[in-house]
Order: sequence, then structure tokens, then C-alpha cells
Amino acid sequence: MSNIVITGGSRGIGAAAVALFAAKGHRVCFLYEKDHEAARAVSEKWGATAICCDVADTHAVKDAFAKIGDVDILICNAGIAHIGLMQDTEPQLWDRMFDVNVKGIYNCVNAALPGFLQKQAGCIVTVSSMWGQVGASCEVAYSATKGAIIAMTKAMAKEFAPSGIRVNCVAPGLILTDMCAMLDQETLDAVAQETPVGRNGTVEDVANAIAYLVDAPFVTGQILPVNGGYVI
Repeated sequence: MSNIVITGGSRGIGAAAVALFAAKGHRVCFLYEKDHEAARAVSEKWGATAICCDVADTHAVKDAFAKIGDVDILICNAGIAHIGLMQDTEPQLWDRMFDVNVKGIYNCVNAALPGFLQKQAGCIVTVSSMWGQVGASCEVAYSATKGAIIAMTKAMAKEFAPSGIRVNCVAPGLILTDMCAMLDQETLDAVAQETPVGRNGTVEDVANAIAYLVDAPFVTGQILPVNGGYVI
């Protein structure tokens, strides 16, 4: 049984990861930003501990991890998305995207790292996107943050490996979560048709990929695409 922390665990991929690891018998704690009702539902269903915390807030993250205590596995899933032209992306939105998607990982890893180093063991899984690999028109800010996550993952894997800490990343394609609410059914169907496996992804697809990386002791510094072949 491991102590697992999952950020962004009240919905989508994070909630699916909470469900999967709790069902495996692990002790799961998840962070969420503001949806108290959703967090309560996930917590009660799976017996997981929910902590309200904005991962972009360094002090809030430190306080949250002080409450959590020992951590064996850290899954950095929290993230926000935006679709819009580059010239219409306000500086405040750009900064917020990087604060949540990139600085959030920096904050959480730094909070968990002292315990990992003391044990000389640990596992970190980050969540990027296929757009972090190839970029997406009208998603410049999002693509930039997800590309940064990939670079962070590889750099941390090299830096932390001598201390027994593995760091890997999943790069999902179009996954059917509430982040897709801005897309109409015609667009979703078109993407599914362009995907070699013939469908869009599910949160369970990504959670299973995360579980693989957690359970793969000789794998580190890798980016695992979960996109049905859309980007190869």
C-alpha cells in the first residue's frame, strides 16, 4: 500500500486516477481548487482524503503537504485549458495558465521532494498533452505550458534518478472530460474519425496509463502518448 497524492482529483482524469488507485487499496489524497461538492462526492465514494488547494499558490501547497505527511507517489494532473487566438490571449490568462499548469508542478514536486530524498525513493507522474508534443493552433498558451511539462519531466528524471526517484509523463489526446464542453459534437466526431483507433479517449484510458508508469520500475524520463494514434 502506497501513499498517493493526486492534484486536480475532483473531476476528469484526476478523479479517474483517484478511483483506480483507491480500488487497488492505496491511501489516496487529492487536491482540488474550488468544486467542493464534486470533491466531497469523490472523497466519499472512494475513501480518499480531499484537500482544497490552489496548486499555483506556493504557501498553500506547502501547508497541504504538511497535512498529508508521507508521500510515495505524486501524480501532477491539475491543469487548465484555453482555446483562442494568440493575439486575444490576455497577459493575465497567459500567466494563470503557466501558474497552474507549470508552477503547480514545481510547487508540488518541491513539497514532496524532501520526503523522497530522505527515503531515496519516489515516483512522479506528470500530465501533459499531445499539444505539448506538436502544438495546436488557437491553443498557443496551453501548448506552451504542456511543452514545458514535457521538458520538466525529462530534466527532473535525469536529476532525480540517482536518488531513486522516477519521473514520467502521460500526454493525452482528446479525452472526453468537461474540458471538451467548448467543443460541439461535430468537432468531437471529426476528431474521432481522424484518430486511428476510431474514437476519442476516456479518463480511464489515461488513468490506466498513469498506473502503468507507476508500476514500471525501470521506466523513467518517458512521455507516454495516450491519443489513439492521433499523434505518432
